[in-house]
Amino acid sequence: MLTLTWPVVAAVLVGALLHAAWNALVKSSGDKALDTALLHMVGSAAALPVLWLTGLPGPDSLPFLAASVGIHLGYYIALVGAYQHGELGLTYPIMRGFAPLLVALASGSFLGESPSVAAWAGVIGVTAGVAMVGLAHPGEALHHRKALLYAFANAGIIALYTLVDGLGVRAEAASGGNALRYVLLLFVLNGIAYPLLVWWRRTPPARAEMLVYARRRWPMAAMGAAASIASYAIALWAMTRAPVASVAALRETSVLFAAVMGTLLLKERFGLQRALGTVVIVAGVMALRLG
Repeated sequence: MLTLTWPVVAAVLVGALLHAAWNALVKSSGDKALDTALLHMVGSAAALPVLWLTGLPGPDSLPFLAASVGIHLGYYIALVGAYQHGELGLTYPIMRGFAPLLVALASGSFLGESPSVAAWAGVIGVTAGVAMVGLAHPGEALHHRKALLYAFANAGIIALYTLVDGLGVRAEAASGGNALRYVLLLFVLNGIAYPLLVWWRRTPPARAEMLVYARRRWPMAAMGAAASIASYAIALWAMTRAPVASVAALRETSVLFAAVMGTLLLKERFGLQRALGTVVIVAGVMALRLG
């Protein structure tokens, strides 16, 4: 039986911290699209030799991988759009916070999982807390309509790839493979597809500037790539041990880390509402564990 144990909780919380860290790096950059592309290109280069050692995932998971690569392209486009038009403290919680609720609503139909009453309370608690953190200044938020549009669209995209990858990694595990093979190949493919898209959308002079920019920013990309790969590998591994809806909700505690990073590193405001939202998220996490 799939159960959200404390070791799984601890692992997913570490993954949440890593996810917030690489998003803060992208948000703080001067060229968000290029830094996102560079981060995943470096991640692809790092994942490829490890994939050579572990071997490719089995054929049962390949259709899910193909679908996930296409969905992730939409994710990166929406992510960059959100960060270009809004603060990390506004857009990140919306993107990450509303996705678990969508996953929970769809998990019965797509995964055959029915969250318990306590698990539902946890999902709703995390979502409500995230909304409090992300919409701490609703008057200002309404002036960033493009940011909100990208963020809410990305919440749906995140829910979609979470379901697809949850099914994919379970198919891989059922055929005798493991989550690491799946996530490594996913990062290799994503690290090719999105950088090619960014390259194609730039003019020839801009492409020359991209190479100069990449040589300067590769240390940042390497740190972000390591955090990104580790974060998603932990999440997909956890989905082979616990219900996908619970893991998805727990992973979005990354908004707490993002709010702190936004305050300390990007000089964004925190405030009382975000503090209260933090308490609600923690209560939601406890309900998830009890569920």
